Amino acid sequence: MCTVCISRPCHPRCPNAPDPKPVYHCGVCNEGIYPGDEYAEVDGNITCASCLNDMTPCEVLNMCGYHTWSAAADAS
Repeated sequence: MCTVCISRPCHPRCPNAPDPKPVYHCGVCNEGIYPGDEYAEVDGNITCASCLNDMTPCEVLNMCGYHTWSAAADAS
């Protein structure tokens, strides 16, 4: 029995509790995604919310299978 939280196993908020295990790993940064974390899964590829927030809208669209282009200056 833990002397701090008086539980066995330790309560998750106890300083003696083991570190939680990640549920997934981000395919971009390879950091762990833990219970309660937000993430996206597109075609089996998992991306954490932090990486999604760092992406441009075009990068997110490309990740989702949409293509983006830049218009040429002389397009008529």
